[in-house]
Amino acid sequence: MTFRIHKEGHFLLVTLLFLLGFLNVLLNQMAHPILFWVVLCVSLAFYGIVLQFFRNPVRTIAAASNNLVYAPADGRVCVIEEVEETECFHDRRLQISIFMSPLNVHVNRNPVSGMVAYFKYHPGKYLVAWHPKSSTENERTTFVYDTGKNKILMRQIAGALARRICWYVKEGDRVEQGADMGFIKFGSRVDLFLPIGTQVEVQMDQMVRGNETIVAKL
Repeated sequence: MTFRIHKEGHFLLVTLLFLLGFLNVLLNQMAHPILFWVVLCVSLAFYGIVLQFFRNPVRTIAAASNNLVYAPADGRVCVIEEVEETECFHDRRLQISIFMSPLNVHVNRNPVSGMVAYFKYHPGKYLVAWHPKSSTENERTTFVYDTGKNKILMRQIAGALARRICWYVKEGDRVEQGADMGFIKFGSRVDLFLPIGTQVEVQMDQMVRGNETIVAKL
């Protein structure tokens, strides 16, 4: 697997490297050696945590098909249930939600190919991402993918730590299954709303990987 750093982390990682480097050079000259080595070890560990958060592994979909819905993110399945979708469809839909902890890859990917038929950004609260109301009250984006046969709604949701949602597609764009479509910083959640009757291929609390795990069959 090729290791890449996501573009959303470039500025932060360079800035953090400079600040930590300056701090440790200063301590090396002025502080007790024990304090210097303690701070150096903590700095390296902290930088490593931030670095891994922005990793962007290259993953190619093995079998591209709009009958298959691939996981749009890495994380744990935290919701599988029928709900009333009130923003776009105004009918019953099958919701599958994936919670991303700070240790997961936070790149978001297109679950299907097609046209982005709807997009809207919603400012909001920062409830913990697994809270039942986070889907409707947190800062979030809503995308509707039109595959030509089905319409699938995907929602990026900010969590208690995530304070910035990034997206790279807009209404009217044609997108490819598996391509990067966004990023959420520091803990978050992604919801999928699928047609009733969709065959679910995952279980509650299952760990999934973007572009590798098939979450449903249409």
